[in-house]
Amino acid sequence: MRTYDAVLFDYGGIFTDSPFAAAKALGAEYGLGFEETSRLVFGPYDEDTDHPWHQLERGEMGLEQARSSIRSLSEEASGLALDPVDVLTRLGDGGIREFMIDKVRAVRAAGYKTALITNNAREFRALWEPTLPLEELFVEVVDSSEVGFRKPDPRIFELTLERLAVDPTRAVFLDDYRGNVLAAEKLGITGVLVGHEIADAHDALTELDAVLAGRYRR
Repeated sequence: MRTYDAVLFDYGGIFTDSPFAAAKALGAEYGLGFEETSRLVFGPYDEDTDHPWHQLERGEMGLEQARSSIRSLSEEASGLALDPVDVLTRLGDGGIREFMIDKVRAVRAAGYKTALITNNAREFRALWEPTLPLEELFVEVVDSSEVGFRKPDPRIFELTLERLAVDPTRAVFLDDYRGNVLAAEKLGITGVLVGHEIADAHDALTELDAVLAGRYRR
């Protein structure tokens, strides 16, 4: 008998290069460490706070207001007016990971329910949605800016599982940020952390195969 019924996927860092890797590259140009750059641009990402980026992802703030607020906050904190759009424009170079799309197809064809859980902004929807055949790949697509809460808030996982009619202990979740994986695991979901390099993504899919086959347990 199967141990799992569903596999949940993040978008950025799974189907594209990681925005956190892009933040690291941007920080290096300005002489900032990864943690500081990520915190200034995206806020403390293992928490759900009132940082402008978090408000943007919850649909509480528009993109231009968030950009202005983040530039002001980062300039006050570091002397540098960092722009989150400068980070995200760097994601286009790597393109969409077709091998990841193939994996979702295979997972769904094997009978698992699939869902996409993405922290995102309303203004980006017209850009990212066409990059994947969403209806083919996923039973459910949960966008933080639509539902009003974002990872790592447990409610976004609970909503997704409710829509899928799946118990947390029978779901696997892939994400490129450890805080999001830990939040899912607190609910009983099995987490798979995806590193920032292409090789890491392939390794994560090998781990997913082992998890679904019952050969891997944390």
